Amino acid sequence: QVQLVESGGGLAQPGGSLRLSCVVSGISFSLNGMGWYRQAPGKQRELVARISSGGFANYTDSVKGRFTISRDNAKNMVSLEMSSLKPEDTAVYYCNIPSILAPWGQGTQVTVSS
Repeated sequence: QVQLVESGGGLAQPGGSLRLSCVVSGISFSLNGMGWYRQAPGKQRELVARISSGGFANYTDSVKGRFTISRDNAKNMVSLEMSSLKPEDTAVYYCNIPSILAPWGQGTQVTVSS
């Protein structure tokens, strides 16, 4: 059973930074691509960043140049470094495996507000 546990969210001011982490169990982590998703109130969940098993990353246009996804295979962890945060980044953030979409974790709330 795949388990995804996100952490690191919180309140940030516009222009600020946050780092999210996700620990994954129940799967061969190093063999799988990973993604960070977010869901804002009243909106559909969207994939904002993904990283391949080989470490190649890509991003949705709205976060390019501001977010960086990384992975630590020794810790079964994927992280999302977010900077230059904007109010529109406010959402619940989730990690998952894009190729299989495991059961979602609880997510971590990110609120960007002054």
